[in-house]
Amino acid sequence: MDAKRVLYIAQEIAPYLPESEMSTLCRRLPQAILEHGREIRTFMPKYGIINERRNQLHEVIRLSGMNLIVNDTDHPLIIKVASIQSARMQIYFIDNEDFFYRRDIMAGKDGKEYIDNDERSIFFVRGVLETIKKLRWIPDIIHCHGWISALTALYIRRMYADDPCLKDAKIVYSIYDQTFQTPFRKEFPAKLKLDGAKEEDVAALKKDSGYTGLTKLAIDFSDGIIQGSKTILPEFLEYTAAKQKKFLPYQPADNYVEPFNAFYDEILGV
Repeated sequence: MDAKRVLYIAQEIAPYLPESEMSTLCRRLPQAILEHGREIRTFMPKYGIINERRNQLHEVIRLSGMNLIVNDTDHPLIIKVASIQSARMQIYFIDNEDFFYRRDIMAGKDGKEYIDNDERSIFFVRGVLETIKKLRWIPDIIHCHGWISALTALYIRRMYADDPCLKDAKIVYSIYDQTFQTPFRKEFPAKLKLDGAKEEDVAALKKDSGYTGLTKLAIDFSDGIIQGSKTILPEFLEYTAAKQKKFLPYQPADNYVEPFNAFYDEILGV
C-alpha cells in the first residue's frame, strides 16, 4: 500500500518561532508521523521576525513567481524552504512583502492586531494550496493548526473542489486556546466570495467575523476536529458535536502521536 500523505499547515513552528503549545507540537508531530511511515509536507508563514540567515532559509525559484489576487490586488507569492536536519524534514515558508515583512507576528508593538490579518490569512492559505499544486504532491490528509489556516477547508471544498490535487483530501482542524480580539473587517465575507465562496458559506461571518465565527467556519468544512489545548471554548465542543464531526479530544504532550495517527486513519476510513 502506498504511504498516505499528510500536509501540515501551521501558524507556528519551533524553532522558527518561540516555543509554545502549538509551535512545539507542529515541530514534533510531522517528524513523528514521518517516522510512522507516512509522507509529509509542512508549511508556515515567513514572518518578518524569522531570521533567514540564521535559519538558513532560501528561495525556491521554481515555486516562486506567481501572483495571487486578494481583494482585486496582485500580491507576489515567494516560496522559501529550510531544513531541520535532525528530523530529515523540510519546512516551506509562504512569503510576501505586503503581508509578512513586519517584525511582529499578528499584532504590532502597541498590541493592536494588524488590520489586514484577514487578507494575510487568505494569502497564506491560497499560497500553500497553489504551491502544493505546483509540486504535484497530492495529500490524503491536510491538518491545519492555528486560525491563520482556518480558511483551508472552505477553499478546498469550494474554490479547489475540482482540482485533482486537492479535491479528495480530508481536512483536520486543530482548535487551540489561542484567539484574536479584533474581528476581521466587514468586507471579509465579500473577499471570500470574490474567490468563489457561496453566500450561504459566509452568511454567518457577516454577524461574527471574529475568532469564534472563523473557527465555526473551519468546523463546518472540516472532516475532523482535534482539541489542541486542554481548555478551549465549550461553544466549539458543542458546535462540533452538533455538526456531527469526527472528534479527537485533547491528548497530553507525552502521548499524542498514536492517537493522532489513529485519528488520521479514522478520517481516511482505513
